[in-house]
Amino acid sequence: MVYALTIDTTSFPGAKINNIGQIVNLALPLAMTGAGLIFLFVTLNAAFNILRNGDNPDALKKAYASIMYAVIGLFIVIASYLVIQLLGVILPK
Repeated sequence: MVYALTIDTTSFPGAKINNIGQIVNLALPLAMTGAGLIFLFVTLNAAFNILRNGDNPDALKKAYASIMYAVIGLFIVIASYLVIQLLGVILPK
């Protein structure tokens, strides 16, 4: 009894993903979009807190810290994207 099955890539489009690099190429734009949306939400929320709590120094400190952490997070995401792109060029196929 044989349980193995040969999948024809022409009739099954999901089989066109052959290696991890193709999965990363599909998932990376989605992750970057998600990170950008999170950055936008955190930044707008912190800006709203700055406007709303202009007289409270502790709340202002938290809002400025949120903006700083959002920018640091965005920098990390962009740096990781650049590293992945660089590895794609440097590493042989």
